[in-house]
Amino acid sequence: MKFFIDTANLEDIKEAQALGVLDGVTTNPSLMAKEGISGKANILKHYLDICTIVDGDVSAEVISTDFEGMVREGEELAALHKQIVVKLPMIADGIKACKYFSDKGIRTNVTLVFSAGQALLAAKAGATYVSPFLGRLDDISTDGMHLIAEIREIYDNYAFNTQILSASIRHTMHVVNCAKAGSDVMTGPLSSIKGLLKHPLTDIGLKQFVEDAKKMNL
Repeated sequence: MKFFIDTANLEDIKEAQALGVLDGVTTNPSLMAKEGISGKANILKHYLDICTIVDGDVSAEVISTDFEGMVREGEELAALHKQIVVKLPMIADGIKACKYFSDKGIRTNVTLVFSAGQALLAAKAGATYVSPFLGRLDDISTDGMHLIAEIREIYDNYAFNTQILSASIRHTMHVVNCAKAGSDVMTGPLSSIKGLLKHPLTDIGLKQFVEDAKKMNL
C-alpha cells in the first residue's frame, strides 16, 4: 500500500519524506488556507515546492464546480509539473471532467466519495485515483471500512485500473485496516504514519537493550 500525506505543510512533508516511506501528497483548498497560502501565483508555487520534496504523485484540487472551469484549472495544474494529479469533486461535471482528462492522458483523483456507486462512476470515467472519505463516514456512525471493501470487490470484479486512495484517515488503525482491506493508497496526517512506529513493548525492549549495553562498557 502506498503512503500519501494529506497536508500542505512543507515541514510535515519533509519529515514524512525523510522516513523513506512516503509515496505522494494530497492537498485541498482547506489545507492550503490552513497554511495561510492564498492567491493563484502563491498556490501554484506551493505545488511546485511540494513536487521538489517528493518523488511521487501530488494531488492538486480544482476550485471550480462547473465543467469548463474544472477543465481550465485542471489543464493549468497538469502543465505545472509531471507529478501533478488533478483532483476533481464527485459531481456530474466532475465526472465529465474526469473523462475529458482521461481521454487526454491527464491523471485524476476523484474526491469526496462516500458510496460504492460513486466509486464505480469514477472508475468508468477513467479516474486514476478515487478518494473515499473514511473518517467523515465514521463521524456519522457509518462504517467507512465497509465502503473500502465494497469498492475493492467492485474494482476486482471488473479489473478497473483506478486505485483506491483511502482518505480522511484519522488514526493508525485506519491505516492498518485499509491495508488489510486492500486499499491501494492511504492519505492522512503525519501522525497517522508515525503512529505505526509505536508500541509499548518496543519502548520497553529498547530501554532494556540500552541499559544492558551500558554494562558492556563498549
